[in-house]
Amino acid sequence: MTAAQGVLLHPITMGRLLQSLFLLLLLLLDSCLHPAAAFPKGCYPSEEEGLKTFRCSNAQLTEVPRDIPNDTNKLYLDFNQIPFLPRDAFRDLPLLLELDLSHNAIARIETGAFQGLAEHLHSLDLSSNRLVSVSKDAFSNLKAKVNLSNNPWLCDCRLQELIRAVELVAESSGGIVCDSSTQEEHVGKAFLQVIADTDLCNVYKKTTDIAMLVTMFGWFAMVISYLVYYVRQNQEDARRHLEYLKSLPSKQRRSEESSTISTVV
Repeated sequence: MTAAQGVLLHPITMGRLLQSLFLLLLLLLDSCLHPAAAFPKGCYPSEEEGLKTFRCSNAQLTEVPRDIPNDTNKLYLDFNQIPFLPRDAFRDLPLLLELDLSHNAIARIETGAFQGLAEHLHSLDLSSNRLVSVSKDAFSNLKAKVNLSNNPWLCDCRLQELIRAVELVAESSGGIVCDSSTQEEHVGKAFLQVIADTDLCNVYKKTTDIAMLVTMFGWFAMVISYLVYYVRQNQEDARRHLEYLKSLPSKQRRSEESSTISTVV
């Protein structure tokens, strides 16, 4: 290569280098201003089996993220530290098919938390959380198959109503175990086994009815006791008054006896 050719190639090489640096700068600027910066740390979008997926697994989240793409079909929020689900937590995700909330710290679910998901959602995983008691209204109109296993459930009428209101994932039903119960003998047993033998809502109703009867009987006994006391007290007062009248002169005694008898009657 001649010196003249080197002089000609040098400006061309420098121009290409500057162009590459400029394009790289644009890419870096775009990445800072657009989608990646909007997602919570540890979350990222992907596509799995043709479905738009958003993964936030093990991202140390303490609440449901707000910046989830609204065309998401599968959402993974498992292995985080989310303590409760507020009303309308997923209202901007009308195309959601699968929702994984397993292995969190969820202890409370507000009514309306899954509002807007009834039409499309077909899988909801709430296993391995801290659920003790949840109203069936929290799952109102939800047609998804639900996994409620491995939670510290209180086995009572409320749980019985919930189980009958949702469709459980078949293989998960054995994992719904009584951590506590209104009846001590149920603790440690699978809940479906318990309600196969006992109607907890009927037991609760009977217990409530008995409590009401006992309360009514107690009030009735108090009223009767008061009436007996009142009558005896009046009789005692009348007896004393009659004895007093006997000690009076006969004419005055007859007049006051008539007054006393009228009062007692």
